Amino acid sequence: MPSAPIDATASEPDTLGALPPLAGYGPGVPRKIQVPEVTLIEVLNAASRDHGPKPALDFFGRVTSYADLRAQVTAAAQVLRDAGVTPGDRVALLLPSCPQAVVAFYAVLEAGGVVVAQNPLYTSDEVRRLFLQHEATVAVVWDKAADALAALDLPAPPRVFTVDMSRAMPPLKRLALRLPLAKARAARTAMTTTTRVGASWDDAVRAALRKAPSAPAPAHAGDPRDVALLLFTGGTTGAPKAAMLTHRNLVANVTQSRAWVPHLKEGEEVFYGVLPIFHAYGMSLCLLASVRMGACLVMFPRFDADQVLDAMKRRPATFLPGVPPIYAKLADAVEKRGGDLSSIRVALSGAMPLPPELVERWEKLTGGYLIEGYGMTETAPIALGNPLAPTRQPGSVGLPFPSTEIRLVDPENPAVERGPGEPGELLIRGPQVFAGYWNNREQTDEILLPGGWLRTGDVAEMDEAGFVRIVDRIKDLIITGGFNVYPSEVEDQLREHPSVEDAAVIGVPGADGSEDVHAAIVLSPGEDLDAEELRAYLRQRMAGYKVPKSFQAVDDLPRSAVGKVLRKDVRAEVRGAEAQGA
Repeated sequence: MPSAPIDATASEPDTLGALPPLAGYGPGVPRKIQVPEVTLIEVLNAASRDHGPKPALDFFGRVTSYADLRAQVTAAAQVLRDAGVTPGDRVALLLPSCPQAVVAFYAVLEAGGVVVAQNPLYTSDEVRRLFLQHEATVAVVWDKAADALAALDLPAPPRVFTVDMSRAMPPLKRLALRLPLAKARAARTAMTTTTRVGASWDDAVRAALRKAPSAPAPAHAGDPRDVALLLFTGGTTGAPKAAMLTHRNLVANVTQSRAWVPHLKEGEEVFYGVLPIFHAYGMSLCLLASVRMGACLVMFPRFDADQVLDAMKRRPATFLPGVPPIYAKLADAVEKRGGDLSSIRVALSGAMPLPPELVERWEKLTGGYLIEGYGMTETAPIALGNPLAPTRQPGSVGLPFPSTEIRLVDPENPAVERGPGEPGELLIRGPQVFAGYWNNREQTDEILLPGGWLRTGDVAEMDEAGFVRIVDRIKDLIITGGFNVYPSEVEDQLREHPSVEDAAVIGVPGADGSEDVHAAIVLSPGEDLDAEELRAYLRQRMAGYKVPKSFQAVDDLPRSAVGKVLRKDVRAEVRGAEAQGA
């Protein structure tokens, strides 16, 4: 497939409605863009063509050039074709952030498949529920997550490939992991687990590289409106659903992000991937945006402040997407052990509120900007951001991205507009808005209104200058550490415990700006509250970040006239008790 030019600044045809004034935007930021009509594979082709010998990935010091990345993607796509992947098939990736995950992501697209990105730390029960929805035919899985997949009882089990993440490291780093030292053993356990589940992805790709034909199979000639990615989200309701993001959605959001930061230089930037790329935020702002820019992506399997500061000595970052706790921990580490963050000209925060005092602290340390943005999986993911200009407003989520419209409406009647200063449900329309939920027309119709408007479920206010502040949340979704927790999922598991008669799970503000998961439970007759026993029970059934940090025994739960638990009332009671020191 030929490479295509990627133009981020050309104006889109004037089909947008009323927009905030241009005065608040940063210098050089267009209010509208032209979305390139290309697929993500064409974006990779352009990067390989323009930046072939330059570093694309850096993993603990081992570098992969754009030319090498492109060759590995071609070989890996052939591995998937040989495994039976045909256009439209879903391929599940249960991988931490590592070079193999990048290769697998683009290989699925080159084979014409649809990437299903999943958290590799999910339990077997969680994985099974998602596989029953997307029905992936092939799975590329981290060694440590292979046992959870092997335990599945599925009508049509997928073909499994396993990834040893350490094989992407430099030889000396791999050697260090083999040393008979306690620290090395702990690191080795965290990186990989011996498994007999499936074939080795690393071996299969290397074999395909060795026997690569002189004329490899052509990349699938897809369409920008084809679905590229399924990401699971709760949307405005509780149960996880697969959001369908097209190539055009993802290319549009990367193009919008590129236009928002016009001073970045193609082929010269260093992005730090401290966010997991199985999450919409990390996927777009780390993986996809770095390739669009011809940047080097320095990858970390998980965030570790000391590893980040060590990497800064080797290859200093210029652009850092993250969440507030990451910035706070990096600032703490610099003040404790020393370090230099001054190369980071732009840091973008999302997923949870950004405290203004953290902005001030970070910008004093770096001399660069720390700005807050807003989005959701259904907007691929960014829809609003604070400008890189003196007009920014810390504490707000900023202005609509280029070619993005917003409205504030009555949550009970979206046809009724709300004016400046009046709270209303935030609606979004733009080229990044998703194509709907996989095999779920009912809930797609609930969230996508006529005319392409997306209901966010968040209540916001907008001032006269167009800046938006999120003031409340209609949906019950909890965001903790940047990850989504769906209360009904936790409640269902709690109700299966013999000591729990009923439960309501809510988010309460944490000290780091995130939310802590809290459970109010009605105990079964004669039972006592044993928080540690409940935590241990839940950890066997779901990822650790979903397990409540605190439990509260209550006599009853507030309910509506039809018997539905009113989580908003539970939240108010908990906060009232906290205010009284209970």
